[in-house]
Amino acid sequence: MNNGRLIPLGSGRIRTVAAVLMSEVNQVVPVGRLIDLAWDAEPPARARGVVHNHVHRLRQLLAGHAELVTRGTGYALAADPVTVDATRFRHLVTAARGAEPHRAVPVLRQALGLWRGDALADVPGERVRRMLGVGLAQSRVAALQDLGRHLLFLGRHGELITELTAGVAEHPLHEELTALLIRALQADGRQAEALDQYYRAKRQLNDELGIDPGPALHGAYLAVLGGETVPARPVPAPGRRAPVRAASGGPSAVRGGPAPGGPWHDRTTGVRSGPAPADDIWRPPASLAAAAPLPGPVPDFCGRERELAALDRAAAPPGAGCVVLAGGAGTGKTTLAVEWAHRRRPDFPDGQFFIGLRGLGPEPGEPGAALSLLLTALGVPDEAIPPAPADRSALYRSLVVGRRILVVLDDAGTVGQVRPLLPAAPGCLTVVTSRRRLTPLAVRDGATLVTVCPLAPDDALEMLGSALGRPRIAAEEDAARRVVGLCDRLPLALRISAARLMAHPDWSLECWALRLTDERRRLTELSAPGEDSAMDAALRVSHDALSPGAAGLFRVLGLLPGPRIEVSRAAELAGQDLDRTRRELAELCDAHLLQEHVTGHYLRSDLVRIYARQLAVPGPAA
Repeated sequence: MNNGRLIPLGSGRIRTVAAVLMSEVNQVVPVGRLIDLAWDAEPPARARGVVHNHVHRLRQLLAGHAELVTRGTGYALAADPVTVDATRFRHLVTAARGAEPHRAVPVLRQALGLWRGDALADVPGERVRRMLGVGLAQSRVAALQDLGRHLLFLGRHGELITELTAGVAEHPLHEELTALLIRALQADGRQAEALDQYYRAKRQLNDELGIDPGPALHGAYLAVLGGETVPARPVPAPGRRAPVRAASGGPSAVRGGPAPGGPWHDRTTGVRSGPAPADDIWRPPASLAAAAPLPGPVPDFCGRERELAALDRAAAPPGAGCVVLAGGAGTGKTTLAVEWAHRRRPDFPDGQFFIGLRGLGPEPGEPGAALSLLLTALGVPDEAIPPAPADRSALYRSLVVGRRILVVLDDAGTVGQVRPLLPAAPGCLTVVTSRRRLTPLAVRDGATLVTVCPLAPDDALEMLGSALGRPRIAAEEDAARRVVGLCDRLPLALRISAARLMAHPDWSLECWALRLTDERRRLTELSAPGEDSAMDAALRVSHDALSPGAAGLFRVLGLLPGPRIEVSRAAELAGQDLDRTRRELAELCDAHLLQEHVTGHYLRSDLVRIYARQLAVPGPAA
């Protein structure tokens, strides 16, 4: 329905395609995702053509009301969000959460009145109903509970009993709704009915789930037995929460998500979201920040104005949604991401998440495992976490809708590690650090790519001075500047230098510069105990992640002196054709082991050149 006019979609998978596009209104939905959801991950060979036909039909049906546009390998439903029932529901619930109880009640009733049966009930495909419908159903129940708590606070017990009787009949295992109904019956002087309601709920929980009543239901029971006055509490104001992105049911419903008050356990569905309930209800961690805290900012951070400005632009509405900080080994990508996250902490009041992906390590982190961590920290019990990574991703996205959340994904190796972890919700920002460019995230996901280069010379000198003391730098400024250059202005190398100098206070900066001048020992000198504190170890990780061909070319290039490499000379030295050499040089650039200067000409830093020379072996590349 659009502005009161019914739009007949017909039956079949065109309804699934429409539901998915509306669930991500104004966002690009890849064709592969439409196919995967429409056929429950088992598409026929002709699925792509069928989706194209459905999109063409939807364009005709929505003409004059919304536009279906092609973007790359996907489609986006370009529309005013408020024309979708789900968004109207969202705005009404948002308005109610900041209103006084007597004003919130009619607004919540209007929001709940937008529902017409179960969410996505007439959309074929069990998987799409499960993935998109979980958040929808949770949002509806959350709004109903908000309404009940407001009515309880206002003393309108008869209305509350009428509203919740139907809700409890529909959700008989939802303990918080049942507890509200029991308290309303008690307040209305109907203690016998309140106790009967409790015993029926207790039997049903035991028979169907094999569990006893939880704190909310048991607390309501004790209140009836003790004749206590019902604790009438209004729904608390959400503070600095972002608007909830809930959704209504029916054919035009779009993705829902948790209300801004923080999720807690629903013993029926496993997850329940909404504002903080009465104090006797168990609460999980308020955000992932408690389970995966940001590392502390480093005290010697300096410079990076360009990169910080790029992150600020990405965080400004409407925002890029994802920023990739890409750079070579030791450039300080993680430090930059963490520093910016701490500076902007007030802008993400619903959580700042840090996940280490170990993308180029021997055991890279699986996105499914990272999603489990995120879901657990968002309050999902272990038994309610879906086994399939795709379902975990969908549940995670539904839970963060309506929140302002920052996710730092550190040391990503591939796009496949990152894409399932993108919240894809307004107000959320994902900052990815990687030694690779991860260009597909910009092409398909609209990510902003920021190259993290070595520090500017003055910033590198300031970093060294912050560790060693500015008087020491001022006393040997020329030697200090040589040290900065010999470290390629890399934060990791500079910190190792500072650590070595602090461990040997009798060494002068001139002495240290002379030690680094010997290229046979420079990488050895720029090491400290532990694999994470050595420049050669950091470069080894980048080298070992290369394809065999690119790794072989990298080693052969170690035979060349100087920083410049010309493509024809590299091909001649490697004993291979130009096309293969260009492909492998492009891979080395993507790994930030080389930098393309002009077409056919490449540059490399001194430390990369020295490391390649240590590995160099004559002969053709592998």
